[in-house]
Amino acid sequence: MTSIKEQAAISRLLSFLQEWDNAGKVARNHILNNFIQTNQGKTSPELEQEFSQGASLFLVRLITCLRITYMTGSCLEKLLKSIGIFLSAVGSNRYLIEFLEVGGVLTLLEILGLEKIKEEDKKESIKLLQLIANSGRKYKELICESYGVRSIAEFLAISKSEETQEEVQVLLDSLVHGNPKYQNQVYKGLIALLPCASPKAQQLSLQTLKTAQSIIGTTHPSIVDCVLKVLGTMHLEVQYEAIELIKDLVNYDVRQSLLRGLVALLIPSVKEMSKLQPKILTVSPILQLTTHLPVFLQQAAAAKTIGDLSTAEEMLHMRVVHNLMAAMGNTDHSNSQRLASLTLEFFVQTFPVVEEHVRKSMGEELYQLFLIHREDLYMKIDSIQADILTANEVNVAKVLELDGVPNSSSSVVVDPGDLNQMTYITHFTEAKAQEDEEAESKE
Repeated sequence: MTSIKEQAAISRLLSFLQEWDNAGKVARNHILNNFIQTNQGKTSPELEQEFSQGASLFLVRLITCLRITYMTGSCLEKLLKSIGIFLSAVGSNRYLIEFLEVGGVLTLLEILGLEKIKEEDKKESIKLLQLIANSGRKYKELICESYGVRSIAEFLAISKSEETQEEVQVLLDSLVHGNPKYQNQVYKGLIALLPCASPKAQQLSLQTLKTAQSIIGTTHPSIVDCVLKVLGTMHLEVQYEAIELIKDLVNYDVRQSLLRGLVALLIPSVKEMSKLQPKILTVSPILQLTTHLPVFLQQAAAAKTIGDLSTAEEMLHMRVVHNLMAAMGNTDHSNSQRLASLTLEFFVQTFPVVEEHVRKSMGEELYQLFLIHREDLYMKIDSIQADILTANEVNVAKVLELDGVPNSSSSVVVDPGDLNQMTYITHFTEAKAQEDEEAESKE
């Protein structure tokens, strides 16, 4: 027989549950507030004691209410926080199973995709998914099997709250650890996020990719183009993370394609230049520069990255010197000129053959100017000297080949600059000619 004390506790529990069952929206909101305030941080035994060994009876009611009302957003944040108290309690495995058995993961993922739901509510959903993922490998697999990676990644891309996006990063990082069956799925999802419009999402994806790459050990071919395109961002924090990831990627099987891609970015591609050229006659100089900006930002970032990598000798075979000098002649973007000049200085100081051919191509006057004013050379040169740099014909790769110096890579390197160089020169020549014509017509 139960004692009088136990009977009183059971009576209180039944009274509480009846109060919940009969309560309206306002009353339930009040009950949830009290529950959150009094039970935050409690262990599973403490919750059971609070509810006279009937805590699951209240949890079931919370889950039922969530499944019925989550599309309307009614009391959603407090409902999720209350469920979180159960799932985060020490020894809460029974509560977790009860939540998952009724489709808890799918409900949480659906919340992320609903437009009418507030950002704060979605953040609480992410926190519950974190609790589930951190409970073990099989729970991470359950999230992934429920198309969770796609839902989570899409939410990261569209979220307007940086705090929420950081919570999503924590979740994705958890899913990539200790999840061998689906870690590649998470890895590909992170790569797919790189072209998104949210700078914060790009930054967090790049950070998590750096971790994921070291865990997985192999690369996906699409990562090269995606990371190189991110270099065109105006957000320096994103560009920094991209460069840090590139430093890691050169140690994997995409090394050659990545290095060739960086060298090629020093001279805008034929495709990019053909898209920009027709606009020269129709837009103002300011709008024209804005149109060119992503290409020039890539150019500057590529010059910086090449200078940061320990692959100088390898890139000599890719005509990196030729392309750096061409970038130094880009009078439309001083940062490209500055960073290309600093990187070229390293090659000149490191390799005598580079010093010889750069001096010969520049001429003694320009070369001495380069040595003295390498960081602000762009402020010292005139248009003729800029043209000399842009139209340079330095080909250290050919010299090395004739001298029998082997490429450190076993791959055949295709010169990325020849075709681009002609378009690059033509573009700036025509642009300058057009400016001169306009100046004459005004006179």
